[in-house]
Amino acid sequence: MIDITFALGDITGQHADAIVNAANSSLLGGGGVDGAIHRKGGPEILAECRALRASHYGKGLATGLAVATTAGRLPARWVIHTVGPVWSPDEDRSDLLASCYRESLRVADELGARTVAFPAISTGVYGWPMEDGARIALATVGAAQTAVTEARFVLFDQDAYDVFAAQA
Repeated sequence: MIDITFALGDITGQHADAIVNAANSSLLGGGGVDGAIHRKGGPEILAECRALRASHYGKGLATGLAVATTAGRLPARWVIHTVGPVWSPDEDRSDLLASCYRESLRVADELGARTVAFPAISTGVYGWPMEDGARIALATVGAAQTAVTEARFVLFDQDAYDVFAAQA
């Protein structure tokens, strides 16, 4: 059974086997968590992302999928990049958000990672309501069949932390 924990702070400082990047489909960096991971992780991450784009992901990584690279200068071994869906009030994209967590754990299992740090995928600039995002994240990770022993949700501010902790 997977142990779900919470931490308040910056995911780029987490000591874990893998940290999950709420990436954009280009895999080439961006804002929020994605930009922070690329800035603090250094050029090694971008170099591997460019190699992925040149080989398997020429059109970018599809929403709901995940792929791993080195963690560069971060205190983790790997970064698992996943593309969350943009929230829509008119279309239920919950399956895509759940897929981000499932696919990230699948990739973690392939890598042999036992500790994985997650951000609150899609709840920033992609507009997913925090309460619903937390519900989907916790239900999906809690039900996953995985060899990962700890899934740590790293929440950037106290409000997000409180929402996740309240749903645990």
